[in-house]
This record gives sequence, C-alpha cells and structure tokens, in this order.
Amino acid sequence: MTFRERITATFKKQKTDKVVWQPRIEHWYNVNTVRNAIPEKYTNKTVLDIYDDLNASPRYYYGTSTDISEPQTFLKITYKNGAEIRQIPQKDGIRLIYNSPKGQLTGKKGFGEWGCSWHFSEFPVKKISDFEILEYILQNTVTEFNYDFYREAEKQLGDRGICQFYFDRSPLQNLFLMYMGIENTIYANFDQPQRIKEFLKIAGDAQDQLFEVLQKCPVSVLNFGENIDGQFDSPQLFNEYLVPYYKKRLSQLHKAGKFCHIHMDGALKPLLPYINDAGFDAIEAATPLPQGDVTIEEIKNAMGDTILMDGIPAILFLPNCPDEELERFTRKVVDLFFPNLILGISDEISPVGDIEKVRFVSKLVNSF
Repeated sequence: MTFRERITATFKKQKTDKVVWQPRIEHWYNVNTVRNAIPEKYTNKTVLDIYDDLNASPRYYYGTSTDISEPQTFLKITYKNGAEIRQIPQKDGIRLIYNSPKGQLTGKKGFGEWGCSWHFSEFPVKKISDFEILEYILQNTVTEFNYDFYREAEKQLGDRGICQFYFDRSPLQNLFLMYMGIENTIYANFDQPQRIKEFLKIAGDAQDQLFEVLQKCPVSVLNFGENIDGQFDSPQLFNEYLVPYYKKRLSQLHKAGKFCHIHMDGALKPLLPYINDAGFDAIEAATPLPQGDVTIEEIKNAMGDTILMDGIPAILFLPNCPDEELERFTRKVVDLFFPNLILGISDEISPVGDIEKVRFVSKLVNSF
C-alpha cells in the first residue's frame, strides 16, 4: 500500500499493511534553512524530498510558506462592508489593524527567534466594549476554498499522503489565543459571563459560512487546530462551551463525509474523562510523559478506539536521547494503538532535533 492508501484506510477503519509514519518536520526544515544548519546531503532539497529520503509521509502541505503558524493556503479570507484586518510588517513583528465602521482595534505579533513562527505580543481586545468592533469584523468575513492551491497540493503530495488542513479555531480558543489572551479571557468570563456567552454565540454564528465551505470542499480530512490545553481549558469550560460547539460542527462535517481530528497538544489530565465526548475521529498531538502530563496508557484508556495521530514525545528525538529509549516508546505506542494509529511526533520535531532519529523510526515501522 502507498502512504495515501494507508492513511485513507486508517480513517475508514479498514485493514492496512503497515503503520502509517507521519512525522511533522516542516518547522525543523524552515528554521534550519534560515540558520544554514540543514545537513549537507539535504542542501537544495525540498521538504518533500526529505520526507521521501526518510521514508515518511507529510501530513500537511504548505507550498512555499516558511511560517506554518497560520497558513493561508487552502482557504482565501476576504472582508466586506468596511471590515478589514491589515497586517503591517515591522522590524520586530507584525502590526495588526482591525478596521470597521464601529471603530478600530490594534494588536501585534512578535516573531520567534528565527522568524519562522510568531506569537501575540499585544492582543487586539483590551476591554469588553471592544467586542462590538470584533463582532462586526467576524460577521463580515468571507471564506472561499482555494481550488488552485488544492490542485497544487494534490499534485505535489501524490501518493505521499492526503490533503488535509486546519482552519479558524472555535470562538473560545480564539479568545484565549488570538483576541484577548488567556488571563484576560478568564477574568472576563468571571466578570461578565453573559457578555462572553453573547460574543461566543455571535462569533460561532459568523463561522456558518466557513463551515458551508468546508462541507463542500473536496478535502476529506479536516483538522480542528485548537491547541487544547487543560491548564486553561478547564473541564467546566470544555464541557460548557467547546463540546457543544464541536458536536454541532462535527455533525455538519460528518454528514458531508468528512473525517475530523482535533489538535490537543497541551496538558490533558483534567480533560481525559471527556476526550471522546465530542465525537472526533482522531486526536492529534496528544503528548504523553515524559513531556506531557499523562502516560501513554492513560491516553489509550481514555481514547478507546479513537485514532491517535502522533504519540511519540518530541523530546525523544533530541540528540542526547538514546535510540533504545526511542525504540521502546515507539513499540509501546504501536502495541497500544495500532490499527487506530497514525504514528507521529507529539507535536513535531524540534529544530535542534536529530533528523536521523526520524529515519530510525522509519526503519522500525517497516520492520513491524
């Protein structure tokens, strides 16, 4: 079977000949390209060439993007009725201008050390009254599917993998990670819970058009790139706001024949009892000890037959980690989860990771 056939069969719960091995090396590749630290044999090679050399499958296709934090690839975002989000490059980051007839918000993204990632250094929503401006912009956001990029991705991936992508987060996760920040969102939810509920309803309804596009698009596997973390996504918030949202959207996408997975790469222990409540087909990036806060056995007990995507902690790919420890853990993940498994690195290999350890796992997988 090809990688493409194995991945499709895994989601359909059909028999495969081997474990799918799908590490994510794009950030490693981008950072090491910028700092001129790519191994000599990979000089002038594309990231897909390196996947081929490692006998591994790419999960996502980004085209020529060197920043995978927020790719605008399979989807095109535009605005109407005077709404607009402008990104203005600066020496120390990107200034964000949120324009609307109701007023303006500003924010800022700071770059990672090598310019291949970013984080919010200033969130646009500073006070509750700012919601009115943000709501107007969200209600006047238009999403289209990028068929040109899809055709490019299909051609480039071939039998290496299948097209899949992540898209706008749920309203609550956007509050935490894009609009207000974790601390201010938690305070706002205690101080003015009704206004938070009102915003989440308006922001959720504004995503109806996005999900209509997702339902109709030709891509069969979609990722809710939520970045769930039990340290701020408490069981109360998870069950009150997130599970109902996921159930609604999964119902739409499943009826359209889509498979869906969710990115849960943070602390998981508080959320393990509820991890299957929404009905995702797979969970991506669940990170076990010694990097996360739960054992791989606890993850298996909570997930049951839900597909695990990844499973091997990224720290096991650091140069100082013995191959014997990496092999032991890899075998444990496969023994626990196969055939409901797309093996990978939770979350992805570090830029200072040893890429030859990816090849080591490839050889292990081929021997199973």
